[in-house]
Amino acid sequence: MHRPAQRVGRAPRLTRILVSAAAVPVALAAAGCSSDSGSGSSADKAAQKGTAATPSASPSTSADAVKPAAYATLPAPCSVFSKKTLGELVPKGLKSAKSGKSDDAKDRSSCSWNSLDNKGVKGSQFRWLNVSLLRFDSDATRGEGNQLAQTYYDKQVKDAQTVTGATGARSEPVSGIGDASTAVRYGLKKKEGSFKQQTVVTRVENVVITLDYNGAGLAGDKAPSADDLTKAAEKAAKEAVAAVASANQDGSRATTAPSQSASPSKSASPSKSASPSASASSRPSASASATKKN
Repeated sequence: MHRPAQRVGRAPRLTRILVSAAAVPVALAAAGCSSDSGSGSSADKAAQKGTAATPSASPSTSADAVKPAAYATLPAPCSVFSKKTLGELVPKGLKSAKSGKSDDAKDRSSCSWNSLDNKGVKGSQFRWLNVSLLRFDSDATRGEGNQLAQTYYDKQVKDAQTVTGATGARSEPVSGIGDASTAVRYGLKKKEGSFKQQTVVTRVENVVITLDYNGAGLAGDKAPSADDLTKAAEKAAKEAVAAVASANQDGSRATTAPSQSASPSKSASPSKSASPSASASSRPSASASATKKN
């Protein structure tokens, strides 16, 4: 069954059945004045006095500092969505939440849900939802957290737009969700049915949220509406943005600039597991992932 490429510790296969700033050197020119021995001419004495140099001005510390990252932590990924939202997106999968593995939950986290509504001879409706969150710290060498997040956001959008085998691909910016948001959708035909994939990539300050949501009508049931799935995915993305803000309302926002010697944390840097591959070969096939019953 089709799933987008695994990002951060993405859930295993579905349950059975079809489913400068390096330190700036400061030059201090200090030429010592020779003491007047009384043996030189007036011109020599004047020249000696002229050799005394005043120390050069030290560059402003504030000029070198980068703006602190706005958000210092992430919400618990499996608590990002309300029960009502999950009931709309994965009606048969409220208890299927699976948290991805992370070496630092405040920088990287994910959670996925799956839902299979088996209607017997009338077919089945399958849904799969995944949310991945990645936080970037400001770094004196690499730049501000917001800038680093924007670069990763652009990459996520591009990856979602270049999936091999996608049909009817379409992407558009989404207003009112975070600082930047793009919805990408396409179809994939598999032997089990026609899958509709929605990916909503959102940046809010220094955090990037990637929400994947796909659905399919299986065993003869009709395919879900791509418009309906996209609308639901966008609503969920907006809720994830609110969850990030809420997780940082207790004073966990960064308040000081990072030191110039600070290096980006390993967990905050995008890795292969956090970045979706545009290659279809790296994505689990529909037939491979739909082997267990929900």
